[in-house]
Amino acid sequence: MTPPRRRLAIAFAALTLAGLTTACGAVGNAVDCNKVGQEVTAIMTDFNKSLANVATDPKALETAGSEAAEKVKKLAGDYDGELASALNDLASGLEGMKIDAKNPTATMDSVQKMQGFTTKITSACAS
Repeated sequence: MTPPRRRLAIAFAALTLAGLTTACGAVGNAVDCNKVGQEVTAIMTDFNKSLANVATDPKALETAGSEAAEKVKKLAGDYDGELASALNDLASGLEGMKIDAKNPTATMDSVQKMQGFTTKITSACAS
């Protein structure tokens, strides 16, 4: 794996999983938010495992992103309001993941946006 791709994989793994192991602030949402956190964490863990192929196949990121996005969209269909919106934003971010060899900064920017999506999910659970 080239150094930029390795940094991408490490950064993505850290950002996507960091915010999803949170407890919910609202008692009524606690079970749903815990369930969402567990399900999104599982989806993102599978996605991160797919990053091992990125070194030899940059399109693997797009494929893995699309597959993860479909799973997140399906999960979003089980919820409404801010939580559904946050999950759909995460799905959109995953669909947009790709490696641009001519502009690696853009790829890192996409990865960093993932933190915003997880923060939005956490916020939706706390409200």
